[in-house]
Amino acid sequence: MDEEPELVVSRLSKEFTRDGITVSVEIYRLAEQSEWTLEVVTADKDSVIWDDPFETDQAAYDEFLKAVEEEGLAALIDPEGGETLH
Repeated sequence: MDEEPELVVSRLSKEFTRDGITVSVEIYRLAEQSEWTLEVVTADKDSVIWDDPFETDQAAYDEFLKAVEEEGLAALIDPEGGETLH
């Protein structure tokens, strides 16, 4: 049986609320890798995962904040709302 890979979860992972919407910002990497993954999970367990990895967990969190400011949280997590590139 294969073992599950060990995940390192960033201290920057947290709940984030804006305009009455709360999401879970999850920043993590595999223990043997150096690049971080950014995932945003809604209360309904839908998620948005950025395609490109980040060199640091801070860079991932900064990109999340930038996307929220530019697109709005609702547009960021709404798959029906149109195309977004992450």
